[in-house]
Amino acid sequence: MDSGTASGPVGPDSPEPAGHALTPDEHAEYLRLQRAARVRHRRLRRLGASVLLVLTLVLAPLAVVAVWVHDTVADTDRYVQTVAPLASEPAVQNAVVNRLTDRVVSQVDVQAVTSSLAKVLADSGAPPRVVDAAGELTGPLRSALRSVVHRVVHRVVTSDVFEQAWVAGNRRAQSSVVGMLTGEGQGALRAQGDTVQLDIGVVIDQVQKRLVDAGFKHASAIPRIDRSITLFHTEKLHQAQNAMRLLDILGVWVPVLALVAAVAAVWTAPGHRVMLMVTALGVGAMMVVLLVALVVVRRVYLDSVPPATLPPDAAAAIFDTFVRFLRDSVRTLIVVSLITALAAWLYGPSRAARGVRSAAQKGTTAAGRQLSRAGVRTGPFGQWLAVHRSWTTGVIIGAGALSLVLWNHPTVGAVVLVLVLVVVVLAVTAVLSAATGPVPDRVDRPVP
Repeated sequence: MDSGTASGPVGPDSPEPAGHALTPDEHAEYLRLQRAARVRHRRLRRLGASVLLVLTLVLAPLAVVAVWVHDTVADTDRYVQTVAPLASEPAVQNAVVNRLTDRVVSQVDVQAVTSSLAKVLADSGAPPRVVDAAGELTGPLRSALRSVVHRVVHRVVTSDVFEQAWVAGNRRAQSSVVGMLTGEGQGALRAQGDTVQLDIGVVIDQVQKRLVDAGFKHASAIPRIDRSITLFHTEKLHQAQNAMRLLDILGVWVPVLALVAAVAAVWTAPGHRVMLMVTALGVGAMMVVLLVALVVVRRVYLDSVPPATLPPDAAAAIFDTFVRFLRDSVRTLIVVSLITALAAWLYGPSRAARGVRSAAQKGTTAAGRQLSRAGVRTGPFGQWLAVHRSWTTGVIIGAGALSLVLWNHPTVGAVVLVLVLVVVVLAVTAVLSAATGPVPDRVDRPVP
């Protein structure tokens, strides 16, 4: 035997034989270095996870706001959904009625009417008292005119016709502006370089058709003239189009970056479950901060709008209507964060979490055995579910999360519905895995 090939202790923490025996001090130093390397590796992972967590918390509110702004500005249907309730908002209706009434009354020269009346009376030989009384009718006549105009305008603004006109007008304006800024679509507004032009081809066609219908047959031979009118020339149009392109990029990629940073933080951390819980609670806290910020912005906005320009109740209604989808998204993310943190806690080693899991397992096992006694047995399928319990649970939870990601603007109600469905499916699979029926006794055959 070659004594030079003797090796030190062999174990999972021992080095491979290197042709000579390790002394106890060398082996201890090796173990110390190995532990130090592990500690250094865990510290690096914690540092990386912390950086990614901070990035996630910074990007989360920005992502929500970016998606909201992008959908409101670039999506015509979403914009119309946002502004449509304003047409039926009483405060906004009153502001519109008062503004239109003032405009109409201001166009009527009541003083000229009363002066004309006084002149006619004077020319007709009416007594001076009657002529002077006619001049004093300016105030009552203006008040009566305002009452009549206000009543007519109020009847129109509070009718369904106004709501339909409001929605149709906002839809046309939104689609035209978006088409001008993006260069897409066939809207009436078009951008040519730094010039904004209005296409009046539809109007010309309608005029030509009505002239022909009215008997002017030669109107059909009107040549196709220039059908665009230059509205204005601005050097800021290019900047507005660039801002629209930037908004398209931010609305898509900021949420993706936030999600990637969150997943990377959980994957990098030594304790995946704990980091998942911390990330979920952190995102939920940032959403609460965003709600508080909206309250502050609302107060600043209301204080900055002069009452003469817009009544406070109408200004509040406009602000609340415009940001309601943003608030809904924030509340939805808060609920999702709390559910995620709760799920991560339930998979933890705490006594309460183990108690909840044990109670759920006992309940589903008892239900499965009752089904088995009633003759409903799942057999091999139930055994397969029991063997692949972790895999099926992950697939079910992943399917629920994917459905929320693919859901177009999910609300709190949608999150609760998906959660209920996931819990029900998990409970059903647990019951089916317990309803396999009695396992047949194994018969030992004699060995020949």
